[in-house]
Amino acid sequence: MSGMSRRKAVRGLFLLVALGFGAWSLAGQWGAVSDGFARLSWPELAGAFVAVLGALGAGMMMWRSLLAEFGSPLSLTSAAKIFFIGQLGKYIPGSAVHVMLAQMEMGRDHGIPRSRSAAAFFLTYPIYLASGLLVGVVTLPVIGGDSVARYAWLLLLVPVLVVALHPAIVNTVIGFGLRRLRRPPLERPLTRRGILAAVGWALSGWALYGVHLALIVHGLGATGTDAVILSFGAFALAWCLGTLAVVFPAGAGVREVAMVAALAPVLDRGSAIAAALCSRLIVSVGDLVCAAMAGAAARGSVPQTGQPAEKH
Repeated sequence: MSGMSRRKAVRGLFLLVALGFGAWSLAGQWGAVSDGFARLSWPELAGAFVAVLGALGAGMMMWRSLLAEFGSPLSLTSAAKIFFIGQLGKYIPGSAVHVMLAQMEMGRDHGIPRSRSAAAFFLTYPIYLASGLLVGVVTLPVIGGDSVARYAWLLLLVPVLVVALHPAIVNTVIGFGLRRLRRPPLERPLTRRGILAAVGWALSGWALYGVHLALIVHGLGATGTDAVILSFGAFALAWCLGTLAVVFPAGAGVREVAMVAALAPVLDRGSAIAAALCSRLIVSVGDLVCAAMAGAAARGSVPQTGQPAEKH
């Protein structure tokens, strides 16, 4: 088997395994969320799904902006294919590793050195965490009250992450890691403008995720300004905790517990659980739809070769 054939076989196997775990996740949740979906109107469901697609798109744009900052600009079609198909790896246990390896492998077809793919991948997490915790700080402490007091320790991470995202520190850490791995340094260091652009895309994503949860919460009976504000903070808090719980595929279980706690002031426990599970399922469907749409759009397109790929 030639090297190209072997790479295609490995990618096909990854896609089948990721889709299998994704389908299993959806099927396993359907029984628990069917009653919740029955309480939502079609406009609320459609609005929540469209908002999720927008949020996922914002995440892709954040990752794309980081790659461009490091010297590997991509077209929207190419970036969507690499990002969304790679993201399916989060449904496989050990998710972060699978996502990174998939993005690195597909990035090679577009001339993206592995070091840039890895740097962009790892940088998305502190950016998402810092911006997500910022959303939580703004929306949860006063309205959430005792229901989220157990997660107050997360506030300690905010100043740490803000300082850690200073370009000088990011470039130093990336350079140190590449030297330890005996990889060449990045040709273009990260700038303040690059960080701010990425944070802007992340905040756009949080806003859209908040809209999707607010629509679900409204359909389950919570109305008023407090319910809307808590929806924004609840999703951000849940995502941040799920990301920190790296042993759970896509943060399964951890996110739901945090979301139920955050929504306690506006929903009874049963309705809050339904909201968390409906949100999980809609986001999972969004991941699969984005991957399918990106793959279809990129089919037959010519990979970009503006930057030479690393040969290792």
